[in-house]
Amino acid sequence: MSGIIYGTEKIRAYDGLVRLCEYAGFTETWCDGLWSEMLADRELYDELVYYLEHHMPLDAMNVCGYSVTDLYVWQMEKYNLQRDSGKNTEQCNKERLVLQALRSMADMKKNPEAFLRRLNDGAGMDKL
Repeated sequence: MSGIIYGTEKIRAYDGLVRLCEYAGFTETWCDGLWSEMLADRELYDELVYYLEHHMPLDAMNVCGYSVTDLYVWQMEKYNLQRDSGKNTEQCNKERLVLQALRSMADMKKNPEAFLRRLNDGAGMDKL
């Protein structure tokens, strides 16, 4: 089998995603759903790979004026409201918020109007 080159980038990316999902407490089903979104959208995949390599969002992807960092901050605000802490505590799983931001970006690309309504609605407790 000389001359065959195996690309391992996607294997490493999937492994990194699985490890993040395990750490964040997401199910295998949730993780596989996000991976499917990654495979269907190169920009989203690039955001994941960059995050795995640099531990910060690439923010090259932009939907309706929102980047992954914007969605991460939105996720953090929701977390703070749900915990009624008023601030981000050490108990907050930041990896979980990043993964949720990536999932939100995928959802936003599919249905931007509905997602924008969620983003722009007030931050009242009944809206979570």
